[in-house]
Amino acid sequence: MIISGECFCGDVSYEITGKLRDARSCHCSRCRKAFSSQASAYALVESQDFKWLSGKELLTAYVGEHGFGFQFCKKCGSTLCGIFKDTVHGVTLGCINGDAQVEIGRHIYVGSKASWEVIPEGVIAYDENVPVA
Repeated sequence: MIISGECFCGDVSYEITGKLRDARSCHCSRCRKAFSSQASAYALVESQDFKWLSGKELLTAYVGEHGFGFQFCKKCGSTLCGIFKDTVHGVTLGCINGDAQVEIGRHIYVGSKASWEVIPEGVIAYDENVPVA
């Protein structure tokens, strides 16, 4: 399976030759700010399965003190992926083209969600993060 993705303006694009895994939605205050939304929608990817197709020169990054960060398109601002020490480890689900055959398996940090957000009944939700077994 080949998964493709791109930013809002279309100048930065990528390809994933493997499967996405551990899709989750994070509701913490930091993700709300990073994604300008009520939550993030994100899945992990094996770094060797990820390849930039175009626009790599348009990428800029924000990296926190522990080496984790995000890469954005300088032109349109789309958050495309998560990085750790300059290596892509996951992608934002909103920038994927088509059906990536992935489902969000858990909602994390709902204990710190925005007061105006309503979590639907029946979803798997944790007040904090729960490691995957």
